[in-house]
Amino acid sequence: MRAQILELLNELQRERGLGVLLISHDLQLVRGFAQRVAVMQQGRIVEHGALDTVLRQPTHPYTRALLDSVPTRSGLAPAPADAPEVLVAERVGVEHRAGWRRRARPLLHDVSLQLRAGETLGLIGESGSGKTTLALALLGLQRISAGTVRLHGHGDLASLDARGWRAARRRMQVVFQDPFASLSPRHTVEAIVGEGLLIHEPTLDAATRRTRVVAALADTGIEADALPRYPHAFSGGQRQRIALARALILAPQLLVLDEPTSSLDVFAQQQILHLLRRLQRERGLSYLFISHDIGVVAAMAHRIAVLQRGRLLLCDDAPRLLADPPPGYVGTLLAAAPPALGEVGG
Repeated sequence: MRAQILELLNELQRERGLGVLLISHDLQLVRGFAQRVAVMQQGRIVEHGALDTVLRQPTHPYTRALLDSVPTRSGLAPAPADAPEVLVAERVGVEHRAGWRRRARPLLHDVSLQLRAGETLGLIGESGSGKTTLALALLGLQRISAGTVRLHGHGDLASLDARGWRAARRRMQVVFQDPFASLSPRHTVEAIVGEGLLIHEPTLDAATRRTRVVAALADTGIEADALPRYPHAFSGGQRQRIALARALILAPQLLVLDEPTSSLDVFAQQQILHLLRRLQRERGLSYLFISHDIGVVAAMAHRIAVLQRGRLLLCDDAPRLLADPPPGYVGTLLAAAPPALGEVGG
């Protein structure tokens, strides 16, 4: 969709002779559209000029720092070849019923995939392809109409009773796209991060619960003085760290990351990606990483799954798929990512 919008802007610009001021924190997006670029820092333009010159030979430290923040696979731990399967989905289908006749409209068709301990599976597809629906189905937050979802140590999720579901849910946590909407503005950081403990470990005394909250925040780079503060006091990157702490406090096996960096600037994005990698190395976490940003997926995923109209087209090793994408929809989707910044010019 992003590539289509950019192509439309290019077409309108050619037809009407329009001048376009494109404001973005996404350097690869700018690379794919602009002829000249201006870099702002704290209300001042610190560098400007032809795109090729600024991106290839930046003179200002801030511009160089921006370019260094573009995500790469450097630091990504190898995929564990013999690790146990944490999650297995077999021929999962989801239907939506609407209208007075309650006719079923299929949202997912026959989707099968596996996720191993310590592995990141990138899930990509155009808007409306079923990415979030699949994530909700895997988490048990969306009723499936066909197939099975099995979580390591808990079996088929559909067969679990209420007690089994409670045990399974603490092993699967989610971090949402918008840290400005996913944290309640009425609750303190301590209440937000500690909420899961109130549900899953209600017998904990207040002092122990606070100690656990402080430790979870420390794991994500947030100091203990944040406890009495409210979400509005923090930046987007800090809020996403708090959201991560909320997910981590229950020691999950699997994190579903639904566009976790799309609302962040490149500096905050880089920091969150580094944090996710460190946590994965230290804890053996599995990530289902949902994103429309192919560059971020390429930097994080061991394997990539591609959805189109609710169907899984393929699931393959990330480096192999990115180096030699197949023709058709998958190739078009991967090609929709702007060229790497190192390829400026020509």
